[in-house]
Amino acid sequence: MNLPPKVTDRAFARLTEIGAASQGQALRIAVEGGGCSGFQYEIGLDAPNADDLILEGQGEKVVVDTVSLPFLENAVIDFTEELIGARFTIENPNASSSCGCGTSFSM
Repeated sequence: MNLPPKVTDRAFARLTEIGAASQGQALRIAVEGGGCSGFQYEIGLDAPNADDLILEGQGEKVVVDTVSLPFLENAVIDFTEELIGARFTIENPNASSSCGCGTSFSM
């Protein structure tokens, strides 16, 4: 059984802070070939497409395209604030390894 990614309350709260929904935008999470480990995450604001998986919470949306979805099975999308900066993160149980910055991974 393929389980969709989960989105934390903290990630939805950050989308509210930046006004994503009020601008008609959603957080798009995509997986593309490349990066230092073979695959890399693309994270940005975008309008939802008709064939996207839409994850909703707190009036906000996170979208994943159908090609990226198998790579993100049971992943957790979060938002972290650290001394070196703030960013959306993905905890992916399917990744066998990842780079230091967390945007590239292998399976």
